[in-house]
Amino acid sequence: MSKPISDYALIGDTHSCALIARDGSIDWLCWPRHDSPALFVKLLDDDTGGSCSVAFDGPTEAVRRYLPDTNILETTFTTATGRARLVDLMPVNPPSPEPDEGPDGESESRLIRLLTCEQGRVTGAFRVRPTFDYARRPCTPLMAGGSVLFEAGDWRLRVNAQPCPTLDGDAAEVRFSLSAGETAYLVLTHGEDQDEACIEDYAGARRRLETTADYWRRWCARSTYRGAYREAVMRSALCLKLLTYSPSGGIVAAATAGLPEAVPGNRNYDYRFIWMRDAAFTVTAFVMLGYVREASEFLRFLRERDGTYGRETRLMYGIADGMPPEEELSHLAGWNGVRPVVIGNVAEAQDQHDIYGELLRALCIFLEAVDYDPPEKVNDRLPEVLHNLTARAIRHRHDADHGIWELRTGPRQQVHTKAMIWVALRDAARIARNIAGVAAETIAEWERIAAEIRAEYLEQGWNAEKQAYVGAYGSHHLDAAVLRAALFGALDPTEPRMRATLAAVERELGVGDLIYRYRMDDGLEGDEGTFTACAFWRVGCLALGGRAAEAKAAFERLIARANDVGLLAEEIDPATGAQRGNMPQGFSHMALINAALRLESSIARFEADDGADAMASAAE
Repeated sequence: MSKPISDYALIGDTHSCALIARDGSIDWLCWPRHDSPALFVKLLDDDTGGSCSVAFDGPTEAVRRYLPDTNILETTFTTATGRARLVDLMPVNPPSPEPDEGPDGESESRLIRLLTCEQGRVTGAFRVRPTFDYARRPCTPLMAGGSVLFEAGDWRLRVNAQPCPTLDGDAAEVRFSLSAGETAYLVLTHGEDQDEACIEDYAGARRRLETTADYWRRWCARSTYRGAYREAVMRSALCLKLLTYSPSGGIVAAATAGLPEAVPGNRNYDYRFIWMRDAAFTVTAFVMLGYVREASEFLRFLRERDGTYGRETRLMYGIADGMPPEEELSHLAGWNGVRPVVIGNVAEAQDQHDIYGELLRALCIFLEAVDYDPPEKVNDRLPEVLHNLTARAIRHRHDADHGIWELRTGPRQQVHTKAMIWVALRDAARIARNIAGVAAETIAEWERIAAEIRAEYLEQGWNAEKQAYVGAYGSHHLDAAVLRAALFGALDPTEPRMRATLAAVERELGVGDLIYRYRMDDGLEGDEGTFTACAFWRVGCLALGGRAAEAKAAFERLIARANDVGLLAEEIDPATGAQRGNMPQGFSHMALINAALRLESSIARFEADDGADAMASAAE
């Protein structure tokens, strides 16, 4: 029986990530990059998949948290004989001085576990059993001095520890027996350690902890967010930072592959890649929190990966090279037996024309945040980028596409796509007015075509019988993506038709505060859960529609659905409240951030209006 998806916390070093269960077991780890073949894969096969576990003698209770303003996990275990604190981190060393572009921290491709007995006495063992290449590559462990080295072809994992590790079959074991104040540590290093880089004692491991904590706390201190939901917002921001790949500036959609959206079903995808839509939305969230550098880094990624200046920008990219083919790992049982486990993602070949709007919205928000004085790589040939992206948006304005949800039932005339093409032209015109190199008549032409597109989707996207904007022209099916169109200004959230649409979405796609993205055949098996980002889009629409009190109550109930360390997967099962899909999901956390910002802006406006009314009444 697999552990619940909500059991997992995330640590990382902006190169790769590890998922750690509530019981302290590291059940997922890809090295040296997010998209590298996993060497701990117990997450997707409880029997075959390797892990790095910790077990105490006798029954154990555990509580955990992140150290404040960090991505360092602390788990406190209480046994019948004592209490111990386990700290897990992947070291990040800030460079000095910090470069204008490129990584703001140096990874060691290490994972460190520090165990301290705080009370009484605790006994037990760490157990390390890697299963390289998603458990497809045989592994030979051997003792090497005071450490254990696992080798599988070109892959290597070294285990250093105190007490010293021993071999137990195909695993390394570190047994500990600690009294109050005593410590043990375990260090996992990808590849061969250089002599000067070895961690040989607890003090060396502790220094990495202090340096890494300082890195994360200084990063958090850069946030401009001062609102009421700091804990949820900053945890989301820290999660999004972990999903970056700092050498390239790319931002992956999630840390995992193969976790199911439907139980049972076949909706088990690999999200360790860069979707233009998801990454652009993350850029917006970063900018709104004051993290302009992270936004600039993604734009650097895009410029370096797309040398066509927007002529051939693709839907999806690998984090540093090409996309791998989609592949089923038939030897893995899947989470709770839900197969197939899939790596790679065939959606890269789909047409999704909303991405032009996503990119230009993110670029517009970034440029406004830096007063139209961006780094050289962003500014280089910017008018050409605008011309190329708008030309593509205009060329595809009448085309059907697979849309934001990547439907496997074929292209449709998606209302959300048409709305985002309008956003692309609106924001291109907005940018062009603030830079040199775009003729006034060109801007006027973009605005003229944008007006035509808006008139078209307002007419053809409206379904009089449903009294709602539907998902596609001529359709009777509702689609929560139209809520997102309202958040971008492509639909007016205060206008009667959009109010009616929100009511219809709540009625037909809603389960309390939770929202399904759609309820129709999509060519896949199983009934998926509600889509977490859609629930936050509803909050945004309520706030923008002047219903701040309802939005606030719904938002607070939603953030309470995160797991014990504040993380959200892609979906939520409305019947059980269980998390579903890849974990943690960037889309969920960026939607949380943007909903919080819209909500607090709406509350501030309401209070200002209320204060003005009070003053007017007093004057009367």
